[in-house]
Amino acid sequence: MKRLKALLLTGVLAMSFAFGGCGGDTGAAGTTGSGDSGTTTTTTTTDTGSAGGTIKVGVVNNPPSESGYREANVKDMESVFSKENGYDLKTAYSLKNDEQLQAAQGFITEGVDYLLISAAETTGWDEVLKSAKEAGIKVYLFDRMIDVDESLYEAAVVSDMSAEGKTAVDWLLAQNLPEYKVIHIQGAMGSDAQIGRTGALDEQFASGKMTKVVQQTATWDEAEAKKIVESVINSGEDFNVIYAENDGMAKGAVAALDEHGITHGVDGKVIVMGFDCNKWALRELLAGKWNYDGQCSPFQAQIISDLIQGKTTASSKKIINEEKGFDAKELTQADIDTYGLGE
Repeated sequence: MKRLKALLLTGVLAMSFAFGGCGGDTGAAGTTGSGDSGTTTTTTTTDTGSAGGTIKVGVVNNPPSESGYREANVKDMESVFSKENGYDLKTAYSLKNDEQLQAAQGFITEGVDYLLISAAETTGWDEVLKSAKEAGIKVYLFDRMIDVDESLYEAAVVSDMSAEGKTAVDWLLAQNLPEYKVIHIQGAMGSDAQIGRTGALDEQFASGKMTKVVQQTATWDEAEAKKIVESVINSGEDFNVIYAENDGMAKGAVAALDEHGITHGVDGKVIVMGFDCNKWALRELLAGKWNYDGQCSPFQAQIISDLIQGKTTASSKKIINEEKGFDAKELTQADIDTYGLGE
């Protein structure tokens, strides 16, 4: 009877997911399409035929159009978990937590061997991960942590978002500005990246060392970030720092500054800070137009694959990617070649 119920549930969830809301994303980094949900949810299955021994992997991720970081992350996953490497890969992309949860449950009822998750939000995942455990499906988190008991996943291969935020804020404090008037442009609220990159800055606002001119989410979107900065400029309120939680939003902020003739970067009026280390963003640093970019490594797939195939073992539940921050005055072309994402 349990088997019959599981089969029936599979059919229902498969139909539900197939007709779920999908947004139309553009291919541009840091932008969101014009669909109803502003997200894209797709499923791609490698054709494995009847070959035995194939490892079935379901990946729940944010869409590649979210940012240059995410585009690199998605390509990394699809490259490593390929048919040639012995995998049957299924993928689902969305910026909405409820759509991701639905996708994950669909993969569970389909009977994947492993479920890999980069969650849109840190909460709401308990029941899905319990379902995976009951079904004997092993779960790996990547890129972002979620708030669940660690017994529900094998390992988390992630960036330390709080450390990224602290590194950035420590750099900003080291500039010894006479005053700090900050426009803080946040990523998708509730995501691990937003929470981590916000935390250290919030501490400075609370201590009074920095002044919060505005703190608002642009949900990783370049155009929305530009609107936030334009609004502050039009209000006449003074500011001298833009702390944007990804490169795309920093780019939008700079576009607003340029349109209003406000200088920025090295020797400019406004310090510009971003995250992710896209090559195009690091070139802005090298040219002195931005001041700081925080690294966030998108490459977790090979680490997870090695764990799945028993080539390595995890010494702890959390495996942290080593990352750094880059100062425009110290950055070199070699750094761009080594650490930059994309072209």
